[in-house]
Amino acid sequence: MTATGRVARVLIDSALPQLDHLFDYRVPAELLADAAPGVRVKVPLRTAGRIADGYLIEFTDEEFEGALSEIEAVVSSVPVLSPEVWALARKVADRSAGTTNDVVRLAVPGRQVRVEKAWLAARADQARDDVEHSGDEHSGDGRTGDGHSDTPFAAPLLRGYEPGRIEAALAESRRIALQARPQLSELPDGSWVGEWAVTLATAAAVCWASGRSAILVVPDYRDQDQLAAALVAIAPPEAVVRADARQSNAERYRGFLDAIASPRIVIGNRSAVYAPAAVLGLLAVWDDGDPLHAEPLSPYVHARDAALVRQELQGCALIFAAHSRSVEVQRLVEVGWLDDVAPQRAGSPKVVPTANQAANDVAARAARIPSTAWQTARTALETGPVLVQVARPGYAPVLSCANCGQAARCNRCEGPLGQTRSGATPSCGWCGALATDWRCENCEHARFRMATVGAGRTAEELGRAFPGVRVLVADGEHPLQTIASTPALVVATRGAEPIAAGGYRAILLLDGERMLARETLRVAEDCMRWWSNAAALSAPGSPTVLVGVGGTLARDLATWRQVEFARRELSDRRALRFPPVVRLASLTGASEVVAEAAAAVDPADLIDVLGPAPLGDGNVRTILRFDYAHGPQVAAAVRAAIVRNATRRRRAPAGKGGFRPAPTLRVRFDDPELG
Repeated sequence: MTATGRVARVLIDSALPQLDHLFDYRVPAELLADAAPGVRVKVPLRTAGRIADGYLIEFTDEEFEGALSEIEAVVSSVPVLSPEVWALARKVADRSAGTTNDVVRLAVPGRQVRVEKAWLAARADQARDDVEHSGDEHSGDGRTGDGHSDTPFAAPLLRGYEPGRIEAALAESRRIALQARPQLSELPDGSWVGEWAVTLATAAAVCWASGRSAILVVPDYRDQDQLAAALVAIAPPEAVVRADARQSNAERYRGFLDAIASPRIVIGNRSAVYAPAAVLGLLAVWDDGDPLHAEPLSPYVHARDAALVRQELQGCALIFAAHSRSVEVQRLVEVGWLDDVAPQRAGSPKVVPTANQAANDVAARAARIPSTAWQTARTALETGPVLVQVARPGYAPVLSCANCGQAARCNRCEGPLGQTRSGATPSCGWCGALATDWRCENCEHARFRMATVGAGRTAEELGRAFPGVRVLVADGEHPLQTIASTPALVVATRGAEPIAAGGYRAILLLDGERMLARETLRVAEDCMRWWSNAAALSAPGSPTVLVGVGGTLARDLATWRQVEFARRELSDRRALRFPPVVRLASLTGASEVVAEAAAAVDPADLIDVLGPAPLGDGNVRTILRFDYAHGPQVAAAVRAAIVRNATRRRRAPAGKGGFRPAPTLRVRFDDPELG
């Protein structure tokens, strides 16, 4: 018997990898009016008569022999999963051996019924107004049907770069690596933001003025606030949509619906790269080297990789902007995939390295400030604020034995012991237990000393070194985004530095040796990015003192040659065949499952296999190393292994109920922690 009615292909909302494909359902006649690609639907599953959520992806005209199950209901007539986002989700999932549903959950927020009904009603009212005023030049509420203001909008000119260079990239949908100008900019309302925010906001406004959407992806809320402030001065308010984790679910869903309806400028963190935009003109990523762009949820797709895939699918302009370029972007420049765009005038902060200097003042020495930095800060405090960047938050994040120097560990869980404030009883950083009866495992000594100094202790010592000066702390527990131009010492952890009106009169970069002591391939790249972003907050001509670091890294920062640094880092990794010159896939889980998954990959597609290495929790990790050209084959083989492993989930014996879970297998492609 031939199935009657139109046939739709549906994506089932399920975490099971074996269900990550499209299922065919017949659309009954009564649902045809609301059934459209992208809408939410409910469909039956043949197992246990369950009803599952899903998305209608497409219709097909193919003939089917036999009976097809019918779609139970169309949840909403709003096409929340647009064709371009579906194509993006499918491709990035395939690239990372993940499931499309995991990507769709990042792209489509949960439904808010009241918000959706109000939005649909407003759309219906707008449509009626458009019909009634179809003979008029403008609609009656001051806005056109596509969301643009009926007041003529002229986008401002992009400044600081070769005239017309970025505008041409936007018009021709080109891909560029943009070196941001390391300075601050004052907005008409008197507030200050990074010049990078003005540049990206202006590019987005140019794009929106041409009737296309723009998506701006930044690491965190501080960067979002800078972009939002810059856009207030550049673009009409109805043009901007925020995708912010701090928003309520209703606010975020309302912005998501607005982005579906008409061209918008969308600003948000890493998940904003999946925002709906049928006519996408610009996709920009700020500071792609920031670890906050790495997605912590499966399939762990970095925002940079998702942006590259989306640009290839939709043909929009693509901008990767930063003060310090990532090695991944440098590789794309060298292979010709990105054009290098630098500021028209070579201007850079004044950076002074002070390796191997000591302080003459006792209080300054306690605060880890050498004599040059101390004198620089003292002079700068006469006219304005001074920034002091430190490595760690807290008071004394790590304690050690005062006798033998061994790191102090918790007697209950072996976690690290630290001190939250002066005079506080040391506590465990893992379980929170107080170390009231602690004794060193090595020498039985019962007294502590500080192994590392945090922002709180540094602020305390600076208060002694600079009596009478106001001292502020800015870190995760003490968020501070802006300060006035009055004299003050601001102690901030990396990435949490507030913006000073007019810029800092001096910047001290402390704990450089400690930052470089991290055991990771990216340590030099991270330090260059942290220090460059901090130096860009200085006032014109004000000094930035890099304490305790010398060599080529300090010279590259002092001469503001971040591109040369990235080029040299990439050359070193190319010689060693390290990422991003090659790709990696890490397989973590039970030893037999990891071995089976690794064996499923054709050795001809691999450079080599590293491991398995024990992880201490009973699991092992194997790393596959392969060239970019073999990525699709490796991902397909690994994904097949994931599906095979998932099907090992079986019902428990009679009387025990539930299911026995499948053996553990976790797969991550291009893990930044490995690179």
